[in-house]
Amino acid sequence: MSACGDAARAGLPFTLHTDTPVLRPNLLEAAWCAVNRVTKGGVQLDEDQKITPYEALRAITFNGAYQYGEEDLKGTLEMGKLADLVVLDRNPLAVDPREIRDIQVLATIKEGETLYERDGQ
Repeated sequence: MSACGDAARAGLPFTLHTDTPVLRPNLLEAAWCAVNRVTKGGVQLDEDQKITPYEALRAITFNGAYQYGEEDLKGTLEMGKLADLVVLDRNPLAVDPREIRDIQVLATIKEGETLYERDGQ
């Protein structure tokens, strides 16, 4: 389950994903799994395979775009790239890593258009 530590240390570009419909499409939970390496039953898996929250976010963003050969269009916030992003209620790089999966998505924006806004926002 999300054993990414060796790949990160080797400098290999890896990605995180969900297996929808087996799992709901929640990449914050995928990041939580890779960062914490704890099973649903609370069992701690090999801590040597943990990655940092930054590495998890990079796996979802830049590395995902790289995997598809779209890193010149997506994956980082830069002039000339598509404005695909999410607005979160907390910073995944600043919260306790155990709280990453509890972060709420407030809005999603694709190519500059807001596709989702959480009620009341």
